[in-house]
Order: sequence, then structure tokens, then C-alpha cells
Amino acid sequence: MHFESLNIIEPILRSLKEEGYTSPTPIQEQAIPIVLKGNDLLGCAQTGTGKTAAFVLPILNRLLVGPENLTRALIVTPTRELAEQIHQAIQILAEGIRPRSMAIYGGVSSKPQIQALSKGFEILVACPGRLLDLIAQGRANLSNIEILVIDEADRMFDMGFLPDIRAILKHLPAGRQTLLFSATMPPQINALAS
Repeated sequence: MHFESLNIIEPILRSLKEEGYTSPTPIQEQAIPIVLKGNDLLGCAQTGTGKTAAFVLPILNRLLVGPENLTRALIVTPTRELAEQIHQAIQILAEGIRPRSMAIYGGVSSKPQIQALSKGFEILVACPGRLLDLIAQGRANLSNIEILVIDEADRMFDMGFLPDIRAILKHLPAGRQTLLFSATMPPQINALAS
């Protein structure tokens, strides 16, 4: 199978070719068509199997049309290293096209993140604590979110982020698409998915 058969649009296919991607991994092959149809998804695959592209590619595909400078996709992740990794993957795959992304996380000054948020980004990659801080300050607006991704969900629960995830969910539109990705399937993930 090739990415062309997954209904990925041409500008993104071009980026994939430039980066040397030829065939989707099993998680990408299974997840991308479901996500492109707008369905919710609970994806389980080991680290290093291409989970990031499994949600980034259909997000880019969807957000190429529609309003600009509104945060339309939110990717929540447990660590700043992972937030940066996802943000970099988005920048590589979306090179020369929109949508644009930014990463927000703690451990650094919030001022540059606040300034960047004011310019508008279509994709926000965030760690829960800093995101909730910025929501409380009125700096992060999640009212236009169309797609929510909770990445590394099992790690987030192990790290005690479930209350933060529930708090974030209260700020999101009810009609959004929700994607959970995890390497394992603990009972908390099934409960949250339900």
C-alpha cells in the first residue's frame, strides 16, 4: 500500500516523498482512513511505529481548507520533549503549506508562547499544565477545536494527568473529533474513551 491510496492530498504527499516516506506503517494504514472520515479513534501501537504521522497526516489534510489563524486542532501530550517532537514533525510534513503549529509547555517562560498564541495557529501541541494556565489567563481559546488528540494516553495517566485532561475537555466543543493514541491499553483509557 502507498500513501496515495489513503486519500492524502497532493501537497502532503509531496512532503512525504521529500522526506523519504514511501509506505504507511500498519497503524497509519489502519488509522488514517478512519480519521479522514471524521470518526473518533482509539489507536494502540508501540512507540516507534508511526503513531504521530497516523494523526498528523489526516489533521493536515483536513485543516488545509477552512479558516486560518484559529486553533482547530489540539494535541495533548505528557512531556515537553514529546510536544516539541510532534511540533517538529508537523513543521516537516506541512512545509510550504498551512496549517501552522506551535508547542506550549512548562519549564520555560510563558511570554513567548503567549505572544505566539496571539498571532494564531491552526494546530496547538500542548502539555496539560501550561495549557490550563493559559486557559485560566484567557490566552488560549479552544472554542474552535475540531480535532482533539490525546497522545501517549497511557503515560499521561501514569503521570497523573487524568484530572487535567478532564479539565481541558470542559473547554472544548462537544462535537469535536477525538483521537486517543497509546502504547498500552490500561483500564483508565477505556474509561476515558467511553
